[in-house]
Order: sequence, then C-alpha cells, then structure tokens
Amino acid sequence: MDNDEILVDPNEHKTDDIDDLTIRPKTLNEYIGQSEAKEMLDVYIKAALKRDESLDHVLLYGPPGLGKTTLAQIIANELGVNIKTVSGPAIERSGDLAAILSTLEEGDVLFIDEIHRLPRYVEEVLYSAMEDYTLDIVVGKDSQTRTIKIDLPPFTLVGATTRFGDLTAPLRDRFGVVLRLDYYTIEDLSKIILRTSKVHKTNISSDAVLELAKRSRGTPRIANRLFRRVRDFADVKNNGDITIDVCKDALSKLGIDEDGLDYTDYKYLGAIINSFNGGPVGLESLAATISEESSTIEDVYEPYLLQEGYIKRSQRGRIATEKAYNKLGIDFYKGIFA
Repeated sequence: MDNDEILVDPNEHKTDDIDDLTIRPKTLNEYIGQSEAKEMLDVYIKAALKRDESLDHVLLYGPPGLGKTTLAQIIANELGVNIKTVSGPAIERSGDLAAILSTLEEGDVLFIDEIHRLPRYVEEVLYSAMEDYTLDIVVGKDSQTRTIKIDLPPFTLVGATTRFGDLTAPLRDRFGVVLRLDYYTIEDLSKIILRTSKVHKTNISSDAVLELAKRSRGTPRIANRLFRRVRDFADVKNNGDITIDVCKDALSKLGIDEDGLDYTDYKYLGAIINSFNGGPVGLESLAATISEESSTIEDVYEPYLLQEGYIKRSQRGRIATEKAYNKLGIDFYKGIFA
C-alpha cells in the first residue's frame, strides 16, 4: 500500500488523561526531544524534591522556538509549585522586579524570558535575590536615602535567552544549571507533528508528516505553525485529511522550500551574493539592504543558515558559502574570503 494512503487515526491513541490532549506537554515524559537536557533536569528536580529544597536557578539558551518556555512550565509542574512568567524588557524598574519577587511563595518558579534584555540596574537587584534570597531596595532621595532589606522565600529563577553571549558574567555565574537547547532531529519533529495531529483530531499521512518535519528548520514552533496552515488547506480542499500532495501544495503556496527556507532567507542570501559579492558584509548593512531588523536576522534567520552551512561569519562580516550559491542557482566564485 502506498504511504500516502496510510493515515494516522487520531482516535487510535485516545487517553483518559486530558493533559495529553494539549499541544504543550506538561511533564518531562511528554516532552519530545532534547534528551540530554531532559535527563539532567530529571536528576536535578528529583534531587531537589528528595532534599525538600528549591531547585537551583536554571538558565535555558538556544535559538527561538525550541521549547524554553515549555520547559520552564514543566519544571514548575514537576516540582509541584506555581510559576510566574515575565519578559525581560517588561521589567523597566527595580520596583517592578521587587513587586514580582515579593509575591513568590516558597519553592515557586519565576520564569524570565529574554533575560538578556533586563536593564542593568534591574539585573543588579536580582543578584542578591538569587544568591541570598534577599531584596535590597533603595528608598528616599539625597540625604533621606536608605536601604530596606526584604527577605524572600527560597525560589527558583528560570531564565531563557537566545543570546547567551549577551548575558553579563555576574548574572550567568549565578545560575547553577545551564542548559543549551539544540535544533531537533527530523525524527523528533515527526513525533511532535503526530502529537499535534492527534490533538487537532486530524488525519495525516506518514509521508506528509515527514515532509513537514523536513521543512520545519529543526524547530517545534515552526513545525506546529506549518501544521496548522497545511491543515487549513486540507480542510478546504481534501475533507480535512492531510496527504503528501495537499502538504506539498500548501507549503509551496506558503513559500517554504524543501529545506525549510522561506522568502526572507532567499532575500538574505541574495543580498549577500548579489549586493555584496558574496561577502563579507556587516550585519547592519545587510539588515538595511533587506529591510529587516538586525536583531531579527541574528536571532531568527542566521542560526539555521549557519547550522545548515549556507553562510559563515567572520570578524569582517557574513559570507555566503558555495551551498548558498547553489541554492540560488548562481555560479560560485571562490574568492579570497571563501
């Protein structure tokens, strides 16, 4: 029988546990991929529970969309405590941080996303909170200035960042657990897509699962987003069943090629090759040429292009590789920077 005709029955894996029917996993056992990080977290969490202590502070870093927020919520679930979530840029004053910390109960998890974007003066307040579970607040002005020390219950700070190198050494050193999340394998992405199809009660062929996994740039967030868009096409054109033909047609219309590159990737590579003779070119010049924010290029597009060997980075800037020339169908000239 052709693979395209073998559809996954969403009712085949029914479970009484309603938590299994959510896209975001709740426990380490449900979490797919990142086996090394999961194994380490499992040990640290079990050790903390056994000693009846708070888990040491955890730093998760890696490209966006790999599951850092999900892991933070899983940590809280595994510990059986509450979690408070905030984004680094949202904490503009030390008083904002103090208000958040003062609401924590013993053992709670505080998750700070984009922790590298914390203002420096806020970050300095965080040091004593992480190390000594105290909060030193300066009140008053001029001669009336005084410091108030507030004791905090033991808590676990989970920080997430896409820019590990942007963290200051004093902050980085206060995390007892530092874990890097890597891009997912095709096999793991396939499992995630199958799980998502079960949640949405959607039939999907094994070929379509593999095709989606290959085009998801090693990233679960992208895999789930592409699944939802392909599902839209399937609902309208094929009675809801996602076959390989429906999948390829939808992805083609979305501008996602067989390697997961999209319009912006092509524009990025084209700019390096056509506008800057293959490089090297600085990030700011490149961002201005393709009308994208430099931070978006650096955080969203470049990690995958580097991983797949389409570009190289040097002290002088970005350089397109022979693979990039081949992708764009342009003859490759091996210059002095290649």
